[in-house]
Amino acid sequence: MLRIATPDDLDAIAVLHAEARAGYYRGHIPDEDFDSPAEHARTRARWADAIERGVVLCAVRDGVVAGIAASREVDGVMTLAQFHVDPGRWRSGVGTALHAACVEGWQRAGVGEVRLEVFEHNTRAQAFYARHGWLPDPDEPRSGNHLVLRLEVPSVAG
Repeated sequence: MLRIATPDDLDAIAVLHAEARAGYYRGHIPDEDFDSPAEHARTRARWADAIERGVVLCAVRDGVVAGIAASREVDGVMTLAQFHVDPGRWRSGVGTALHAACVEGWQRAGVGEVRLEVFEHNTRAQAFYARHGWLPDPDEPRSGNHLVLRLEVPSVAG
């Protein structure tokens, strides 16, 4: 099931976010940059704000939040700001279903292009995005230690 997150989902979203980030950052950047009480509090507050604005999409499996996505405009460009799947559910279809729902939402909103940043060492996510049509941004291929990708959102046939 896919649905908009509610405040009741905040704890599960915060845990999923922390676990996913640990999976790709650990060993590449200092743990305190992603796994400290201060960082957890900061990201929890950002998720609470996004949930309040109604921009967090949840994939729920077996009654548990298994994936989350949040997009927003940044400098006039729609940006997939967060996209995480519970590591225990990788390669189970959760990410693909969540991504398809994001694309459908962008189509309904008339969005033509979306941007994201993916950690340079997160090759699993890079392969996922490539399978779903994301390409390196020709104008800005990097942002610090992240690769910048773009997706041309297909128009709805009508």
